[in-house]
Amino acid sequence: MQKSATLLSPERALWWAEQAVVVIAASLFVALCARVTLPLLPFTPVPLTLQNFGVVLVGLMLGSRRGFAALALYLTEGACGLPVFSIAGQGGIAQILGPTGGYLLAYPFAALVAGWLVERGTRSFARSAVAATIGDAVRSNSAFTGSCSRKSSRSCWPLEFLQAGSARARSGPSRQGILHYGDFNRS
Repeated sequence: MQKSATLLSPERALWWAEQAVVVIAASLFVALCARVTLPLLPFTPVPLTLQNFGVVLVGLMLGSRRGFAALALYLTEGACGLPVFSIAGQGGIAQILGPTGGYLLAYPFAALVAGWLVERGTRSFARSAVAATIGDAVRSNSAFTGSCSRKSSRSCWPLEFLQAGSARARSGPSRQGILHYGDFNRS
């Protein structure tokens, strides 16, 4: 009797299913951390959440690849409109394209770096603390992060481009039919 050819053995399929459940659970954990919010404090206009803690913890616990996958799934869930982001924001793709979008886009990379550092060598509290600090620094100082204020439109030019493009689309064709970089230089 000849066996039928399958792509995955039952053991391998079970392993992949377990990994998928772990990644989905981690993305939901970060979503729950985003919902835990302290009220607005007088020194900051941004509400304080446990979201950053969740991002670094997922990276430390799952490692670089699964941590990156969990946070990429988290961003995908949010972009699709699921209520996974902080309750203070607009939600959906608007939150990813908004002023805090750079931080959100840096989450998978912060988890990747924290997980990668913890995977190299023996696990210890000191190694985990250093990996968490460096992972959070990656999130804070990401290349995606920029102030989207009117004074520094060059630091957030993709968002400015989209906003100007949608404004032009609503108001009719531009004088030459294209957008120029000079249109975004506001003082």
